[in-house]
Amino acid sequence: MSERTVVFVVDRVEGDVVVLIPDEGEALELPGSALPRYIAEGAVIRVPLAEGGTPVWARAERDEGLEDHLLEEGRQRLDWLKKRDPGGDIAL
Repeated sequence: MSERTVVFVVDRVEGDVVVLIPDEGEALELPGSALPRYIAEGAVIRVPLAEGGTPVWARAERDEGLEDHLLEEGRQRLDWLKKRDPGGDIAL
């Protein structure tokens, strides 16, 4: 049986506070010390869940494959929007 995980995007780091955006739900703030040091802004991370559904932050891992996929998906959406924008002022 595979381990259950949740996916977050690291929105920003403010001092020792990391702001995470989950796939579903509201943003979450954590102390930076709760995550592995290599986690940076813009990273997509998978966090395993302990029994009872509690995230195990210290075991969070960056998912670069999903990160690349989401960035490409965003680029495609932006290209689509640019084609529909008569003023040409849509930027990312």
